[in-house]
Amino acid sequence: MSLFWRIFLLNAAVLFAATALLLLGPVTISAPVLLTEALIMSLGLVAMLVANAALLRIGLTPLQRLTRAMTTTDLLRPGRRPVVSGHGEIAELIMTFNTMLDRLEAERAASSGLALSAQEAERRRIAQELHDEIGQTLTAVLLELKRVADRAPAPLRAELHHVQETTRGSLDEIRRIARRLRPGVLEELGLISALKALTNEITTHSRVTVRHRFDGALPPLGEDVELVLYRVAQEGLTNVVRHADARQVELTLRRTPAGVELLLRDDGRGIGTATEGAGIRGMRERALLIGADVSVERAPGPGGGTDVRLRVPICATDADHTDHSDHAHHDGHTGHGAGAAAPGGPYGTAAPEKSGGTARDTNGNSSGNGDNRP
Repeated sequence: MSLFWRIFLLNAAVLFAATALLLLGPVTISAPVLLTEALIMSLGLVAMLVANAALLRIGLTPLQRLTRAMTTTDLLRPGRRPVVSGHGEIAELIMTFNTMLDRLEAERAASSGLALSAQEAERRRIAQELHDEIGQTLTAVLLELKRVADRAPAPLRAELHHVQETTRGSLDEIRRIARRLRPGVLEELGLISALKALTNEITTHSRVTVRHRFDGALPPLGEDVELVLYRVAQEGLTNVVRHADARQVELTLRRTPAGVELLLRDDGRGIGTATEGAGIRGMRERALLIGADVSVERAPGPGGGTDVRLRVPICATDADHTDHSDHAHHDGHTGHGAGAAAPGGPYGTAAPEKSGGTARDTNGNSSGNGDNRP
């Protein structure tokens, strides 16, 4: 039955009931109308309106639920659908809305995938150009400055050494930017090594101390999954450095019964009532590409802070074929002054940061950087 006929019949039923009571009841209308008669008619009118409102509310309740679903739907949190209820056109409307959401989520996922693929390709191109053009040019300038400084008189030599250090700092910064644009260590050494290099780099260039714990029983992960895990960790750590005012960060990658979970927990001031920015929305868009889910919430405990959690579902049949040769169990701590170990970076060789310390894991193994600068 259509919505029009449902509303029409509801109103007709109320009017028929009122008419029957007026005809069959002991109610008479005189002229002029007496006060008691006017009071009885007013009570009857109020009863009719209440009955009509109650019946309409029952009939239109599914539409109210659909309205709430429309106002709270977020394409970055897919899968939420209003329950199909009601009859006739109302049920068809809810099913049509759910079908529209399915189509919009699929189209958004496809368009986001194309946009992020183009973004990654552009990152690789820019990183390669930084290496081939600016990086090589600065390396040549640095070597030439060294040659000139060796032959220059003593008063001029100090100034040339200062220029040489400035050029060396610019070259190191370009290398760092290129590694962030294109994580070569991720492609060559895998996710665990890339996350280690990322935490070392964050610690070296900020006041944040990063602890990491990586599960050794990770299932085999595809290139897309590893890239999403890395980019989410990178964006999360960048947000902590820029906005959280935190001192300690814990990065955890572990296997769960449902798949893989990446957890980034800091001791900063938390997100409070702030709206999600472009960084968090970018995390959600990347997660959608692999069917994952990102949650951002207050960290447990009295210290405050924020938890950024990425849950990646992995098929159980794939999880049985875990490759232990590439993923060993790591439980490490990166302190201030740790150098960034990034062998096999975008330059084809080790890409050291400024020397300043040593990173150690819980087994006492250390990894430091020599000063390989020209």
